[in-house]
Amino acid sequence: MAKGLDSKFIHYGIRENDLQTIATLCESHNLDKDWVMEELLRKYHEAKVDTIEMTDAETESIINAAIAKIKSE
Repeated sequence: MAKGLDSKFIHYGIRENDLQTIATLCESHNLDKDWVMEELLRKYHEAKVDTIEMTDAETESIINAAIAKIKSE
């Protein structure tokens, strides 16, 4: 295992094993992993920083917005 902090963890507070889960889900659903990482994780992180404790509904709203953006492109 590599030593040091992963850049995604530093930027988004998400650990490597969770990133691997996201990557696996992207692959199984034929989604661009890099886009999902940047679009979803960036917005999730911004919302979490603003509210500290996010509800499931707030998290779902971020995911739904990202899905709507995918469909509109």
